[in-house]
Amino acid sequence: MKEKTYGSKDIVVLEGLEAVRLRPGMYIGTTSSRGYHHILWEIVDNSIDEISNGYGDTIKITLNKDGSATVEDNGRGIPVDMHPTLKKSGVEVVYTTLHAGGKFDTNNYKFSGGLHGVGASVTNALSKWCNVTVCRGKKKYYIEFHSYQDESGKWHSGVPVAPLKEIGPATTTGTSVTFLPDPAVFGEQSFSYDVVTRRARELAFLNKGLRIIVRDELTDETTEYHYEGGISDFAKYLVEGKNPLYKEPVYFKAESKILSVEVSFIHTDSYTESTFSFVNNIPTTEGGMHETGFKSAFTKVFNDYARQNNMLKDKEVNLMGEDFREGIIAIINLKMNNVQFEGQTKTKLGNIEAKTEVENLSTIELSKILADKKNTTIAEIVINKAKQAAKVRLAAKKAKELTRAKSNAENFNLVGKLAASTSRNSEKNELFIVEGDSAGGSAKQGRNRMFQAVLPLRGKPLNAEKKRVDQVLANEEIRTIISALDTGFGEDFDLSSLKYNKVIILSDADQDGAHIRAILLTFFFRYMRELITDGHVYIGLPPLYKVYKKDYEKYVYSDYELADAVKAAGKGYMIQRYKGLGEMNPEQLWETTMDPDKRTLIQVTLEDAAEAEKLITILMGDAIEDRKAYINEHANFDREDTFMKEYKNI
Repeated sequence: MKEKTYGSKDIVVLEGLEAVRLRPGMYIGTTSSRGYHHILWEIVDNSIDEISNGYGDTIKITLNKDGSATVEDNGRGIPVDMHPTLKKSGVEVVYTTLHAGGKFDTNNYKFSGGLHGVGASVTNALSKWCNVTVCRGKKKYYIEFHSYQDESGKWHSGVPVAPLKEIGPATTTGTSVTFLPDPAVFGEQSFSYDVVTRRARELAFLNKGLRIIVRDELTDETTEYHYEGGISDFAKYLVEGKNPLYKEPVYFKAESKILSVEVSFIHTDSYTESTFSFVNNIPTTEGGMHETGFKSAFTKVFNDYARQNNMLKDKEVNLMGEDFREGIIAIINLKMNNVQFEGQTKTKLGNIEAKTEVENLSTIELSKILADKKNTTIAEIVINKAKQAAKVRLAAKKAKELTRAKSNAENFNLVGKLAASTSRNSEKNELFIVEGDSAGGSAKQGRNRMFQAVLPLRGKPLNAEKKRVDQVLANEEIRTIISALDTGFGEDFDLSSLKYNKVIILSDADQDGAHIRAILLTFFFRYMRELITDGHVYIGLPPLYKVYKKDYEKYVYSDYELADAVKAAGKGYMIQRYKGLGEMNPEQLWETTMDPDKRTLIQVTLEDAAEAEKLITILMGDAIEDRKAYINEHANFDREDTFMKEYKNI
């Protein structure tokens, strides 16, 4: 590729750096672990943008012993010449000025993930220190930034110690950034090797040919990702542990004047759809216009093929999109200019033009694929599965209508099961889904009846991963949950009808309790995903022990805390071990697990939908040996059991 001229004049400044440290949530969403890693992704995204636009092929991420992180690429290197109006080097402008970068000019970046140009400066502003080394034009340059608090208490964020300086010759090009997130902003946190490697693998899948290397200096562990098959390899990775219906994933790539789209898909014998979409390397977990466009094309092309090949008779109605997508694993990877995301979290694509473009391109490419005689078998497999899915859909429709008709607690068999709250304020109401009648009885007596409802489960709900939708609906426990929430489910799910702002799963801290949590979360993930993505699902943490004596009482929530509680109690203490929720009386259950002022809840989030898909396949699918291997490696049922840790970021 012929390199375009790229200098400081190409860095467009919109406004100065303001208030990032004062209001970090406005820029990174949160100062929790997610925000902590977010400032790493902002730097990684800059390197990805270089590589995805044709400059360089390797990124190295190092988690250093001192808690800092280093991101190094072999791109062009940030411009080092003086900015024509700010009279600072391009590097200093990028790291000290919000909305400054080369991405506002499509001559240098056709597509970019860091759309708002705030990444580097925000990372710098929220770091205790940040060092940047640039190799460019056969020279090496260095600049260092510090954040500090002056005598008056005022914070100065990301201030350059000195202007950019040349420090020697260079035989390569690229940028290396090392930064330490500021404890004054984030508290005592550290980078997670697992979190970083998961995102690195995803980026390697999405950028065919990219080599991304992650190293942890503390453990001396190194992982390298490189996929020449790109998203086709991604589909193969996600289908592991499932039963694919044809050998290789289908793949196509197409471009228009405003976007580039590539798609890979493969069908399995499962009953649910798994579509994962990305825009400029950013996961769009809520979908958007690109997904809508692809799905419209997919439905049209397969219906047309079925008609043309007499697989649908004249008297038969067209099959629906959900029929063709039953059991599908699909990856949609979009690159485009001037992206508009709905909401600050960048989870849903709002560009209307993307629907039209993706639909047109997908229709053309899918038509070509099905016209190829070597793909006849694939077409027949998909259409025959869709026809069977349509029959099940009609049966499920009747079951849904029955469920809907019985959704009123007075008409459906919720009487004696659901202890409803007296308040009708859904924004404050909570629903506890409790394992077992005994624990359910204690919860009903111990709750605050004004805003807390309790639904005891008298048996294990059905594993939604292994059953058709009509079989799922036939399960009494599942129907009871659907009726209690009043949202419908699947294609008919309506979050605006939700009766409870918090849906809290309460189960014992043992293998059976972990299994019930996994079953419920799998059902929510497959049929009520918005409950999770909108932050309504929680896991309650009951105590494992009570350490007490005459003048001392301490509830202990893990084996790790027990020794400290015993030491604090001193001589003459006693320990009560709670083997299950049912062993606690109503007052104890309220005090430890239900009282909003004292309880501990884990909010279930969906940060990586593809990894959630993989995890659910392992834990809830048919591959018994894979599940045993996973549990043997990870499970610990003292408190932070694997199911809980994994599912809290499902």
